[in-house]
Amino acid sequence: MKGHIHTDDFLRAILDKESGLRSGVIMSHVFHQQRLLLVTDGAMNIAPDLVTKADIIMNAVYLSHLLGNSQPKVGVLAAVELVNPNMPATMDAAALSTMALRGQFPACTVDGPFALDNAISVEAARIKGIPGEVAGQCDILVVPNIEAGNILIKTFSFLCGGRTAGVLVGATAPVVLTSRADTPEAKMLSIATAVLMADLQRYSRLKIGKVHF
Repeated sequence: MKGHIHTDDFLRAILDKESGLRSGVIMSHVFHQQRLLLVTDGAMNIAPDLVTKADIIMNAVYLSHLLGNSQPKVGVLAAVELVNPNMPATMDAAALSTMALRGQFPACTVDGPFALDNAISVEAARIKGIPGEVAGQCDILVVPNIEAGNILIKTFSFLCGGRTAGVLVGATAPVVLTSRADTPEAKMLSIATAVLMADLQRYSRLKIGKVHF
């Protein structure tokens, strides 16, 4: 568990090739909000490419399953809900959505691109004419980069007073990764989430390579 130190110093030990907690899969951070909404990745992967985003999705789906959601709806976020070749986040979202349609993501439903409003609001999705079972009902939000994720979750925590937990998924042991400014409650909830991750095995594979679910 991270204490009162900088995240990069903490992660340096986690990622050490000889004595760290590498498992052979991409590690990613998942924030857990109070209504079982997961946000990823706002603390680990700075500017993930398409393959890394696929890994990030599977890590979040794994955690969602542990929290009792057997078929989470994953929304890949961008600034807009339309594919725009000048906005790489929308292109990645469209590719991930197509991969899901081809059955490459087990035990979840993936769609995008979504802007934040039509990812979490059924009414916003209806007004904008966005179809599908994921629109407005996302259980997992995949952000385009670390800045977007970090700002999103801290807005929820510090402006909205929301309850959050933060863990690192993909290591060989549960890792609690919170902000130094988080409340004692947030740290306690993060520990509780990490306890659920202990001693459980991941069996499925993402069908584009070696990524474990």
